[in-house]
Amino acid sequence: MDVRILGGLSVRENGVSITPTAAAPRQLLALLTASADQVVPVTVLTEELWPSGAPRGARAELQSHIAELRRLIAAALICDDNPAENRPGWSDQRTADAVLVSQPGGYRLDTGGGVHDVWQFERAAGAGYRAMEAGDLTRAALRLGEALALWRGEPYAGVAAGPRLRREIERLEASRLSVLDQWIEAQLGLGHHAELVSELSGLVARYRTNEALHAHYLVALLRCGHHDEALTAYERLRAALAGESGTEPSARLRRLHRSVLTVRNTAGRSVFDTHAPAWAATRTAAYAPAHIPAHIPAQYSPVRPRPVPVGSLV
Repeated sequence: MDVRILGGLSVRENGVSITPTAAAPRQLLALLTASADQVVPVTVLTEELWPSGAPRGARAELQSHIAELRRLIAAALICDDNPAENRPGWSDQRTADAVLVSQPGGYRLDTGGGVHDVWQFERAAGAGYRAMEAGDLTRAALRLGEALALWRGEPYAGVAAGPRLRREIERLEASRLSVLDQWIEAQLGLGHHAELVSELSGLVARYRTNEALHAHYLVALLRCGHHDEALTAYERLRAALAGESGTEPSARLRRLHRSVLTVRNTAGRSVFDTHAPAWAATRTAAYAPAHIPAHIPAQYSPVRPRPVPVGSLV
């Protein structure tokens, strides 16, 4: 089975789509893929389909949706375009009932050891985090970038999400943002700040109160010598935080803001100004765009939560 949910829902068995077009069975399949190879209780399925309370006959309707999914699976299994006997590890005993399995109290979607893009995302992200902890920024950027590249759009796009799926979507989005944050940190550590400015500009416009992304944006702008843009970005963040939650930027962001002010004021002095102190020329050269300012470490590390285990950038 091939499961893709990091974008629109796509589930294929034996190379054939088994994704229903009708809303309710599509939603049911989506929830089963969120816990693929695990039993999903009937109570969870009914809560997803009928969040306001299951109507009379809900159990029969649920069984009808299960039967519809099994019909799609059965049709895929007998398709001649991708004969099962030619697939490694395939069992000739695989049936629709063995793919969508009835278990005491629930149902289990058996992937048969197939592909699930969330699992691929988790593996690549985990490798990237381990590389970051080991200080291998090149490998970290590579593996985290691979994780982000698996995203084709919003998770479960096109599926009518109930309370359970909405929580899963929020969890996946939080994981993606954490991976994105670490990928940017690795790229900054490798000195790729100039290449990141445009991407970060779009990200902070989308995530108006995300302090980690704004911190990266300020660092990239500062290293490129765009001091006024950095100050403007900080003020936008400050206004957004005040408007949404009545809070101020974190102490780390405030320190970064002071660094931008210091760098801008120092860089504004002429190295030939006879009234400037003797150290001005040295500090001005050190803060030139080609250098990383002494105030900003090569690997800036804003406080962030780790992702919940489960890319395009914008």
